Amino acid sequence: MRIYLASTSPARLATLRAAGIEPVVVPSHVDEDAAVEAAGELTPAGLVELLARAKAEAVAGVGEVGGERIDGFILGGDSAFELDGTLYGKPHTPEVARERWELQRGRTGTLHSGHWLIDRRGGRVHGAAGAVSSAEVTFANDISDDELEAYIATGEPLKVAGAFTIDSLGAPFITSVAGDPHAVVGLSLATVRALLRGFGVGWQELWR
Repeated sequence: MRIYLASTSPARLATLRAAGIEPVVVPSHVDEDAAVEAAGELTPAGLVELLARAKAEAVAGVGEVGGERIDGFILGGDSAFELDGTLYGKPHTPEVARERWELQRGRTGTLHSGHWLIDRRGGRVHGAAGAVSSAEVTFANDISDDELEAYIATGEPLKVAGAFTIDSLGAPFITSVAGDPHAVVGLSLATVRALLRGFGVGWQELWR
């Protein structure tokens, strides 16, 4: 049984692979800004679930990959970091990443990861379900300006929600995580397993 990952996130791909699943990666090409604007006011959980759903549905709408019809489960994911009631996505530029880290070092925020799973076994949609997993992330209070500048210069924080990672170069700057640790990576394995069970599928059925 196949999982089609509607995301180009290296962290999501690596997380699934480490858990014994080799997904088919299918970029969704969703205009996230347009989707959020059309939806109106959303809670943090509502926002990440909306975008996860949009990505999964975009891939489902294509219907095939490499000339073969999609036969399995399509998984969409999205993440955002909440600090002081404000949501932060990818900073994209060094200047914005620097501003984010000036706000968050030595503090605790919440990383929200949305998931949307579409059952497209047999080449047609049978149903869908979504869920959000969140975790509180605390950053070290002694991160030096030199460390911060060096980290930003790698380019890594520009491409991820909240301008940090827990599975790569940003990991040493995180002192604790409360909640699902995989939610911080952007894909909660426990959440995906629960969604699959809702369709009567055991996690082991997706192992390589």
